[in-house]
Amino acid sequence: MRYFSVVNFQSMKALRFGLTIVRHGETPYNKQGLLQGQAIDAPLSEIGLQQAEAAGRYLKDVKFSNVFVSDMLRAQQTAEAIMKHNSSCSGLQMVSDPLLKEKSFGIAEGGRVQDLKEMAKAAGQSFPGFTPPNGETQEQVKERAKEFLEKMLQKIGAEHWQDRGEDETSLPAPQQTSPLEGKADDGVRGFPVHALVVTHGAYICVAVRYFVEELDCSLAPSSDKAHMFSLSPNTGLCRFVLTVRKEDGRFKLSEIRCVFAHRGDHVN
Repeated sequence: MRYFSVVNFQSMKALRFGLTIVRHGETPYNKQGLLQGQAIDAPLSEIGLQQAEAAGRYLKDVKFSNVFVSDMLRAQQTAEAIMKHNSSCSGLQMVSDPLLKEKSFGIAEGGRVQDLKEMAKAAGQSFPGFTPPNGETQEQVKERAKEFLEKMLQKIGAEHWQDRGEDETSLPAPQQTSPLEGKADDGVRGFPVHALVVTHGAYICVAVRYFVEELDCSLAPSSDKAHMFSLSPNTGLCRFVLTVRKEDGRFKLSEIRCVFAHRGDHVN
């Protein structure tokens, strides 16, 4: 199902906003090459805490209007570190949502990533598309991502449409063709509405693929699909710009484009 029908709109108003998706910082399981999924709710390691602090410092002057985070500890700790450094977050409530949980890897959770790859090979299937027993399929994770996107669009629309909805002709010009400056506010400079989402690596892989393959999201400049669909590093950043219109009392996506994918400058 697509959420960006462009016919029969009640007005030519639209709302354009930024979406920055961040993977959580490193945990001891990440460092050891072990799968966490949903059953293992590990905290950040010392390096992970440093990564989260670095992400917070990198994003400290970027304005956010909404913060959404997985209900798992590693994501919550990362979001808290980012919000601590950001003055625009001082009055914001962090919305914890189980729809942002990591993919469930079933019986493979707690084991080595390499073992899961070998399970997939033995089953004659590709990795990471392989689903171990009791785990979630890629399709099930995609359905969660779709449900979260819809929920986020309705919440942001309800909160910001009245004040921020504008005639489409007066919206800021897309910056897609502008060269990236390597700055923390690339693509969202001057945007009053900007959502921060902190979630997990496999979940981000599925969500980004859904954006590109089903929502016609543009690729980030100088990126190809192999890069877009790759695993984001711990505290890696992906940024999108979404345009929303209102139809029959609901907010619907009309355009999504990628500014950058898997940026990790802050931890290098």
